[in-house]
Amino acid sequence: MSADLAIELARQAFLTSLWVGAPILLLGFAVGVIVSIVQILTSMQDPAFNAIPRLAAFLVGILLLMPWMTERLVSYTTTLFSNLGRYAR
Repeated sequence: MSADLAIELARQAFLTSLWVGAPILLLGFAVGVIVSIVQILTSMQDPAFNAIPRLAAFLVGILLLMPWMTERLVSYTTTLFSNLGRYAR
């Protein structure tokens, strides 16, 4: 396997992990910002008030996005395994 091919494999792996993880992270970020704004407006600084909505958003996001994430990962894995002969040279 050449260095260019190894770099391309690593690049594809990083991009796939970015695309799979980004929606969940963005959802958590958005909920965190909204909860922080609500905390600032109400002067309520309870740590549980910050953590529970964010955890609930992560759970809902994972449940809703799981089919898309699974399809994306299966597609990447299928492409990787279909090109195994090319990598062995």
